[in-house]
Amino acid sequence: MTILVSGGAASGKSAYAEKLLCALSEDSPRIYLATMKPGGAEAADRIARHRALRAGRGFRTLECFCGLASAKVPPDSAVLLEDIGNLCANEMFDPAGSGPDGAADAVVDGVKELQKRCRLLVIVTNEVGAGGANWESGTLRYLRLLGEVNQRLAALSDRVCEVVCGLAEYYRGEEAQK
Repeated sequence: MTILVSGGAASGKSAYAEKLLCALSEDSPRIYLATMKPGGAEAADRIARHRALRAGRGFRTLECFCGLASAKVPPDSAVLLEDIGNLCANEMFDPAGSGPDGAADAVVDGVKELQKRCRLLVIVTNEVGAGGANWESGTLRYLRLLGEVNQRLAALSDRVCEVVCGLAEYYRGEEAQK
């Protein structure tokens, strides 16, 4: 099963996704697939906050900044992929990534590979399109990339929801129950 969890900044999407994965994965190894490259105090603070949220929940953290298709996740595991916005940026801008023209396919193909290997995949992504109008060309290209990837991942997902103020609204499927 694949569940796509979208939401704006500080919407509660990460906490919701973690609780959802834990409720649905009692018998599976839990993998937190981290995509944020540690760099700077702000990134370090966010990474520390997310590690604290996961503490005591049985997650093993794997880092994968680019090349998601090659992520070494155990068979039949429950994977929390956090998050697509970082992964898109890494693929688009990092020298190790696939570049602007290959980033969308690299991310989507990576998710397809994960779907083959894991029992449960919960994907966290950022909502795009609700704000701003005067973006610089590089930012606009990134936002378009993320919007395209989100649409493609929604098409691959069994359930799709958006989290606002910590509350999930399902657009495809119903909230998965334990």
